[in-house]
Amino acid sequence: MSLPKSPRPAKLVVSLLMKQTELITPIAEGLIKEMGAIDMVSPWMPFNYTHYYEAEMGTPLKRRVITFKRLIEQDTLAYVKLATNKLEQRNAIAGQRQINIDPGYLLRSRFILATGKNYAHRIYLGKGIYADLTLIFQKGAFRKLPWTYPDYADPEMLACLMAVRRKYVEDIKAGQCEKNTLNGQTANAECEKKSDD
Repeated sequence: MSLPKSPRPAKLVVSLLMKQTELITPIAEGLIKEMGAIDMVSPWMPFNYTHYYEAEMGTPLKRRVITFKRLIEQDTLAYVKLATNKLEQRNAIAGQRQINIDPGYLLRSRFILATGKNYAHRIYLGKGIYADLTLIFQKGAFRKLPWTYPDYADPEMLACLMAVRRKYVEDIKAGQCEKNTLNGQTANAECEKKSDD
């Protein structure tokens, strides 16, 4: 019989996709208000993998990835997604989004994205949100899966997530666990004593 154990907290990762890069400042301010201090910011990356967003947001699109100092409990991802959905809506113009926000979390063994779309490989989290297993970590690198979106399998994105993983490992060693403000839960400060991810 397996006994329930508390998992380690995760590194919150948010991908921001937009045409008007000047929107990054008010969006980052909104995210900081909800999630706490930012500790990593990627360079801008071109986004040319699909035309899906162009009718709503225009072109050319660029992406930036940011992460947060406060580690989160894994079961708060649905709350994070709902919060980022509201931020998208607040910055919409005439019902058209100006920015797409993809939140997820990173562990040593995997990278998970939150989505409102159901599919065979996605696990329901509650609140209408699903967890998408986007990448797994094997043999020293993140590996794509048959359903991984091409932009998350891009070498530049994989290099970015490897840097995030190194920071996450440092955070765990430092016991970087604080109160999660999204649902009032508190992460255990004894990070190393939690079950493996």
